[in-house]
Amino acid sequence: MWIKKGLIYKTDGHLPFSRTHAQVPFAYPISDERLRVYFATRDENRSSSTSFVELDANDLSKVLYVHDKPCLSKGAVGMFDETGAMPSWFIKRGDEIWLYYTGWNKSETAWYRLGIGLAISRDGGLTFERAYDGPLLDRSIYDQVWIAQPCVMVETEADGTERWRMWYLSCTKIEIINGHPEPFYNVKYAESKDGITWERTGITCIGYNEFTDAIGRPAVIKDGDLYKMYYSYRSATDFRTSVEKSYRIGYAESKDGITWDRKDDQAGIERSEDGWDSSMMDYCHLFQHHGQWTMLYNGNGFGASGFGYAVQEEEN
Repeated sequence: MWIKKGLIYKTDGHLPFSRTHAQVPFAYPISDERLRVYFATRDENRSSSTSFVELDANDLSKVLYVHDKPCLSKGAVGMFDETGAMPSWFIKRGDEIWLYYTGWNKSETAWYRLGIGLAISRDGGLTFERAYDGPLLDRSIYDQVWIAQPCVMVETEADGTERWRMWYLSCTKIEIINGHPEPFYNVKYAESKDGITWERTGITCIGYNEFTDAIGRPAVIKDGDLYKMYYSYRSATDFRTSVEKSYRIGYAESKDGITWDRKDDQAGIERSEDGWDSSMMDYCHLFQHHGQWTMLYNGNGFGASGFGYAVQEEEN
């Protein structure tokens, strides 16, 4: 079970690049005193940039610093990220920080198209430069429409080599529902030896069911020998307006990180009866903090209401 601690941060809209949203939060410790949280925020044209706030590590409800500029903004005209650069996962690599991000590209018929890019920081995470102008991963024979929001884990094999693992969103089709193009997307799996060249097999980790038409941002942790994935899931119809159809937190377990047993009833966290996370919960990130699993997550409006946190209830 998770104990909710409340809302942490919502943009006040005074910065031109950050008029609305504090979406897809990711916790990144920078010292014993401070925890940095990266997130996506939107300008007046709904274009996403990456920025951050810093929290008191001893009281995550206290915001100590709000960064006043983007760390990564939308790409050049015609590029895969020309209308937005949304962060997804951060990996520490020596003196560098690697950011796997989702690039947004407008589509005339399907509303938008997404791809996965890589940007690297060499100044402690204040700014990120694109490793490549193009995406690391884009639609393919396994990912028909678009690909987005990766979770990346680096494991060391018995022979000392690195095994890079990725769980990502794969859009397989678009349906016109009530006159609007709605994407259907599941969670698929890829591997790499260097974090840049990825091999895809089409393996689906978390798929559709009688309710689930879309799954948001997988967050995988390894707890002992067990892989655990938290994610958000929703229906394709009325999910913007109906609590019964909107995003909620789901949960699955795996022994190998590839074949997953979905156990949504064991997620241990529900939407509130009222307030900032009463109509939806989505885009969570889990991390160890002071010896306790902690969850950052978004609430209503896909992050328009900001992000908050919860801590895992300690076992007696």
